[in-house]
Amino acid sequence: MAKQNRGKGLWDKPGRGKGTCPLCARTSTKLLWQTKDQQGNDVQVCKRCKNR
Repeated sequence: MAKQNRGKGLWDKPGRGKGTCPLCARTSTKLLWQTKDQQGNDVQVCKRCKNR
């Protein structure tokens, strides 16, 4: 893959894939992994929280 296109898939996501993790409250992290919260809703989480 060309270096020019790296990360281009994040451009169409809100905030370019970055935001505040709902589980650990880290700010400005990439929210690329999907998991379930305590209520069973699907949420996007950071790399540290993806296996919780």
